[in-house]
Amino acid sequence: MLAAPRFHHLHLNSVDPERAIDFYVRQFPRSRKMAWGGRPALAAPNDVLVLFERVGAPPVTTPQSAFWHFGWHVTDTRRSLDTYTGRQHVKLLPLYTTDEGGSIFISSDTWPGTGGVPGRTKAQIAEAKAQGIQPARKGGFGYMEGPDNALVEYAGDHPAERFNHVHMFHDDPFCAQLWYQTHLNAPVFAGRTAPAGMTDTTCRVPRGPERSWPALERQGMFRAPAAAVVFGDVALPCYMRQEDKPLASSRGHLYDHIALTVRDLDAWVAKLRGEKVRFLQEPYRLGATRAVMIEGPSREALELVEVR
Repeated sequence: MLAAPRFHHLHLNSVDPERAIDFYVRQFPRSRKMAWGGRPALAAPNDVLVLFERVGAPPVTTPQSAFWHFGWHVTDTRRSLDTYTGRQHVKLLPLYTTDEGGSIFISSDTWPGTGGVPGRTKAQIAEAKAQGIQPARKGGFGYMEGPDNALVEYAGDHPAERFNHVHMFHDDPFCAQLWYQTHLNAPVFAGRTAPAGMTDTTCRVPRGPERSWPALERQGMFRAPAAAVVFGDVALPCYMRQEDKPLASSRGHLYDHIALTVRDLDAWVAKLRGEKVRFLQEPYRLGATRAVMIEGPSREALELVEVR
């Protein structure tokens, strides 16, 4: 079996890459500006890149693609919140606590999630109130609006600052998880294993009927079913798409694609062709190396970059 790839970069389309990079370096001071493959890039402390492509018009974020947002670990979420609050150029996004109103800027200011889910349904909120459960007031997650209308999560409290995840939506999360396991040899993220015995013919599970909070939308969000795989130290967690219509292709969107590193590109091409995976671009030069572009289970673009 070919070794599982590692996460290489998130590719963002931007009308002003230099300004975007300056913004991220200021918010995440352990990161730095650089160039890779002839493109401007943001380098995270864990050897992960955010690569930028200059475009002539604001990149689109609708209709929704499989890529929802990217996340960054910080060492102290509340200190980060205080810092961002004092910066006029940073737009923090409220998290709604119920569909009746009320909002916060950091998840630890409301009732903690339960059952391994970072949120509570209406019934679970009522239970928390009845039991007198209090907010942790420490750690948690929050969101900011980045350049080009990017959605960026910061979360803590963690030992070190780093690029942590790309959160996704999928048409069928368990099917997507199986796809990544089968075709890209991806490990499953701890605690997100699919139900035992699930196969390609049984992986389609209906979206859970209950919305939960805190959420970026006042009506809450569907968090079940949920799955996740991991490449190196970057996770790809996912929820089922929030709307009934299928997800759009990610190409040309703000979050254009993600890239994974492989040792032997030819071997991977042969494997994926044999498995009838769809190729969006045949092998091409990328800076000083080669790459291919394939399509994932929910029309997300995935680049495989050869790094020897």
